Amino acid sequence: MFINFTDLNRACSKDPYPLPRIDALIDSTTEGEIMSFLDAFQGYNQIQMAVEHQEKTSFITKLRVFYYKVMSFGLKNAGDTYQRLLNQMFKDQIDLHGS
Repeated sequence: MFINFTDLNRACSKDPYPLPRIDALIDSTTEGEIMSFLDAFQGYNQIQMAVEHQEKTSFITKLRVFYYKVMSFGLKNAGDTYQRLLNQMFKDQIDLHGS
């Protein structure tokens, strides 16, 4: 199922959270002895939507009206929010390695 969030995205201001530079991330891994990868499959679905914003994601089917309780792909600031939370989770590692 595809939900078109175009109108909602137009009404939302952009979160200016900076995404990491790919070249800096790659450069920061060259000195490491061990490398691991985060499997972010369904990562957005682990981020709870604020209750007061859930209704804004509502959509209608033949059965009833639904809304998202977790962050959905296609929302304007989903990527910024996801990156901010990853940076918070891995703050100690980022500070230690300067990435």
